[in-house]
Parts: sequence; C-alpha cells; structure tokens
Amino acid sequence: MTAYIIRRLLQAIPVLFVVSVLVFALIQVAPNNPLAIYQNNPDISPEDLERLAEQYGLNDPLPVKYLKWLSQTLRGDWGESLTTHRPVFDEIAERLPNTLNLSIIAFVISLIVSIPIGVVSAVRQYSWFDHITTTLAFMGHSVPVFWFGLLLIIVFSVNMQNPLAGTLLFPHAAPLPLFPGGGMTTLGADAPPPLVDRLWHLVLPVTMLSVVQLPQHVRYMRAGMLDVLKMDYIRTARGKGLSERVVTYKHALKNAAIPLVTIIALEVPHLFNGAVFTETIFSWPGMGRLFFDHAQRGDYPVLMGILMLSATLIVVFNLVADIAYAFLDPRIRYD
Repeated sequence: MTAYIIRRLLQAIPVLFVVSVLVFALIQVAPNNPLAIYQNNPDISPEDLERLAEQYGLNDPLPVKYLKWLSQTLRGDWGESLTTHRPVFDEIAERLPNTLNLSIIAFVISLIVSIPIGVVSAVRQYSWFDHITTTLAFMGHSVPVFWFGLLLIIVFSVNMQNPLAGTLLFPHAAPLPLFPGGGMTTLGADAPPPLVDRLWHLVLPVTMLSVVQLPQHVRYMRAGMLDVLKMDYIRTARGKGLSERVVTYKHALKNAAIPLVTIIALEVPHLFNGAVFTETIFSWPGMGRLFFDHAQRGDYPVLMGILMLSATLIVVFNLVADIAYAFLDPRIRYD
C-alpha cells in the first residue's frame, strides 16, 4: 500500500503541471482585463495604464507569464491580486472558513438523509416508497440550481415574516423575513445573538446546497445496494439465518457504499472551492463568490490559486477514495 501511495503521488506531479498549463492558458485568453476598473477613472491617463500593465507583467508573452507564476508558486508565493493588491493566500484564507462552514453542514445533512433513503429504497424496490423517492430524486436532479435558490428567497425571505421579531432571539422590533435572503450576519445593535444570527443566515443556503446534492447521493446509494443485494454472499448470509437488518447494514451496506465513496471523493474538493451559484445568489462571502468576482475582473493570480488548490485536492481525495475502497472491500488490493 505504501508503494502504491508513493507512486500515485509521483504521478500527480505531471498531472498538476499539465492542468496548470491548460488552466493558465484558458484564463489568459479570456476577454476580461484586470485594469478595466481603472479605465473610466479620469485621474488615470493611458500612460498610467501602460505603466501598470508593465508593472504587473500583463504585456509579457504567455510563456513568460506562466514561468513567472510557476516560479513564484514553487517558492510558496501565490502572488498578489491584480485588483485588491492583497496576497492571494490571504484572500483565500479569509474566505475559506466561510465556505467550509456552509458546505460541510450542507454535505453532512445530505449524507445523513440520503444514505437511509437510498438503503430503504433498494431494500423495498418497486414499493410506493421507492417510486416516490426515485421520482423526487430525478426531479431534484433536474431542477435548475439558480431557480431553486431564487424560489427559496421569494417564499421564505420576501413573502414570509419571522414570528419571533421583537423577542430576545430577534430583538429587532420591525418586521423581519422568516430567513435572510443574503449575507452572513445582521448589522446593528439589535441584531440576534451571534450564534443564532449565523444559524439564521445559514438556513436558506444550506437548504439549497443540500437539496442539490441529495438526489445524486440517493441514486448512487440505491444503485449500489441493489447490486450488492443480488450477490452470492448476501444469499449465503440469509441462508445462515441472519436477520435482514444484519444482512443489510452489516454485510451489504459496506460494499454498497463504494460508488458513493467515489462521488464523495469527487465532491469534497468542491467543498473548499465553494458553490458558485449558492454563494452568489445568497451573497455568501466564500470561495465561490471570490472566484466569481475575480473571474469578472480577469484577476488571474487569484483564479490560479483557487483552481490549483482545487486540482490538488481532487488528486489527493481520489487517492483517499482508493484507500477507502480497500477498507470497504477486502478483495481490493494495491500490491
């Protein structure tokens, strides 16, 4: 196993190099100009814009730009934002906790709900429960993310009011929405207590993100259980007189979780990147919103930092998934 892990980590080096080249080239050919925010400023002359372009190396050929970025990154310097003039590492470190706060809660809720639903749906295949959950899963997978987020805001933030307004939890006496439609905190002296306020703002974005993830988890869990329940060792376990609960949750669930582990391994890196639609719709100051804002400005040092962090995490968690396979199914070996 150790030799396999070392080999996979060494194989990741050329993969990340190719990814960095392709991503850097795609960002550079995008039409957005990092200096566009200065062009309408009457106090900045064309000479000043040219000087800034030279200072930031925007006029350099593409290979020169890439080699400068690569040499900086290999030294541990992620560069500086072209628009905020802050270190890229600081920009990411400031937003990452907000994203993890939102994404991990939604991810855990999705798994807690989807795994039992998928198992029961497979055990009771073609029952009314199976038909309802399968239909809802396909419907949820087909619903546009942005539409669902806007629907949540219209229903729970615009049309419905908070009945606890004016109480100790929500001291603001004026009418309040049932749940906030954006932001992460409430400003003002009469804001709710910090923990209550944070949870209050989390309800709608967590609901949107968990509902988006839930259908896929249910479908993979159901499909995995259906495959495993048909295997010979499950029939043998039943023939030995084991209860259906023991057969399902001790013998079948472990192997049936392998497809779900693959999906989780691919989704976990995105927890660090943030959900672009969710964070944009609900004005959540996380990694997704950071990527969206700087993509509009063509701020390639920040974009490269986020994308390379994502690529590295994808490689690492694919390796983690392979190791988890060996734990879940003893027949899998990496000798």
